[in-house]
Amino acid sequence: MINFIKAILNKRLRKAYYQSRESLLGHQKRDIVVMQVGQACESLKDSRDQFVDALDKFKSIVNVQDSSMEQRYQQLKRRYDLCKGKADQVSQRIQAVEEISEALFNEWEAELALYSNRALKARSQQQLKKSRQQYARLLKALQTAENRMHPVLAAFQDQVLFLKHNLNAHAIAALRHEFMEIGVDISRLIEVMEKTISEASQFVAVLVEQKQLPAPVRR
Repeated sequence: MINFIKAILNKRLRKAYYQSRESLLGHQKRDIVVMQVGQACESLKDSRDQFVDALDKFKSIVNVQDSSMEQRYQQLKRRYDLCKGKADQVSQRIQAVEEISEALFNEWEAELALYSNRALKARSQQQLKKSRQQYARLLKALQTAENRMHPVLAAFQDQVLFLKHNLNAHAIAALRHEFMEIGVDISRLIEVMEKTISEASQFVAVLVEQKQLPAPVRR
C-alpha cells in the first residue's frame, strides 16, 4: 500500500515537473522526451557497465584463491547491491519515458486539427505515425531489457545468499556451475541492453526530424 501511494505521488510530482519546464523554461514535450530517453540510455549504460563488472568479479571469485571467503562474499555482495541500484534506476527512467511520451503523442494528435495547410498536416500525421511506431519498438526494447534484469538479479542474489550462509571452500565449489550459468545470462543481458540503446538513438532521430516541421498556429 505504501509503495502504491509513493508511486501515485511520484507520478504527480513528475507531471508537475514537466508542466513547469514547459511553462517556465519553454521546453516542449518533444524536447523533454528526448531528454528522458537520453537519461534512460545513460542508466542502461551504467547498469550494463555494472553487470560487466559483476561478471568479472564472478570469474575472480571462482578462480582466485588468495582471498578469504568473507572477503569474497563482501565483494560479491557489493556488486549485487550496485547492480540492483542501477536496475531500479532503469525502471524509474522507463516509467518517466512512458509518461512524457504519451503526453507528447496525445498533444501532437490534438494539434493536428489546428493545421490550415493540408500538406503540412499530412506530413505531421505521417511523422506522428512514424514516431509512434519507433516509440513502440523502443518501449518494447526497454521493457525487454528491464525484464531480463529481474531473473539475473534474482539468480545473483541467490548466489550471494548461498555464499553468505556457507562461508567455506565447499560453497565456492558448489557455486562454480551456477556462476558459469549466471555469467551466460549476464552476457545475454548486455546484448539486449546494447540493442535497446541503439533503438533509443533511432527514436530520438525521428523526433529531431519531426522538429523541423512548422508547428500549427493556435487560433
